[in-house]
Amino acid sequence: MQFQGNYRHELKYPVSFADYLAIRQRLRPVMKSDPHTDADGHYTIRSIYFDNADDKALREKIDGIQKREKFRIRYYNDDFSFITLEKKMKYNDLGMKFDAAITEEECRAILTGDTVWMMEHPSGLVRELYCKMKQQQLRPKVLVSYTREPYIYAPGNVRVTFDSKLRTTLFHGKFLEQSVQDINATDTSSDMLMEVKFDAFLPEIICSLLQTEGLRQQAFSKYGACRRFG
Repeated sequence: MQFQGNYRHELKYPVSFADYLAIRQRLRPVMKSDPHTDADGHYTIRSIYFDNADDKALREKIDGIQKREKFRIRYYNDDFSFITLEKKMKYNDLGMKFDAAITEEECRAILTGDTVWMMEHPSGLVRELYCKMKQQQLRPKVLVSYTREPYIYAPGNVRVTFDSKLRTTLFHGKFLEQSVQDINATDTSSDMLMEVKFDAFLPEIICSLLQTEGLRQQAFSKYGACRRFG
């Protein structure tokens, strides 16, 4: 199934806590905090990733497949009133995302394998997931959770985010719970990732604000990090 969309640049940088504080201080006078954040400028993201018994999505990432896709269900701040189904497509450092709102009832049905209704859903993305669940045997695999601090800048449609407290529910097969049982997915709880996303260009002013000695772009997958134990 084909959807119309445009790829965006997606660059990832592991940062120390000290570098995070310095970069954030430079960004704040220029970039705006995302309006969906709480009073402290953060929100919690939880994503239920799909994969099959052969770990297709995970293997494609590990093997460095240039063009790949994965499906996830995402919600924020443990609020089940707004849930989205997302298809994330990657081509090297470019990313494209398609999403569709689903209800909590629909989400729970998908998670329990009750999928026949998906064939007639008005969203093409829901229908596509149904086909992939039948053809590729995609199933909910793991819940990935982290805290995000996002900043936005209109020219270039720039988004700079700081993600921390990455956690995983590996070996715990229940989803959409009020109380999440998870474990730390990084070497230390202070590990932080900065992501820089933009359309055709990164404005020079933002580029200059991000300049930090020792900052190195690296490929990083939150899903991969949360599956590293098995």
